[in-house]
Amino acid sequence: MDHIVTVQDAVTAFADFIEPTAQELNAIEWEIPVILADVDLLDARIKAMDHVPNEVDAQRIRRARRKLLTARRDLANAPDSVRRHAGHGSFLPEVGA
Repeated sequence: MDHIVTVQDAVTAFADFIEPTAQELNAIEWEIPVILADVDLLDARIKAMDHVPNEVDAQRIRRARRKLLTARRDLANAPDSVRRHAGHGSFLPEVGA
């Protein structure tokens, strides 16, 4: 019989050294508006799925999409030190998707 052994000690052995740097925390602060705007767009799309979409739903989606585009623009125009740690937003899906 094979025993399954956890490797938690090996994974968490260096946990004290994995803390984010001040630059990485700053980059996260710059990314938060993009993430929140993306959540707003998803919420607007989910609300529109609940019933036959109407003009209010379309407005809500357009507003959320503009908010997301603005947040992405601000992240793209962030200082180089922030963008280097922020991953340039490449992990985010396209706005029109």
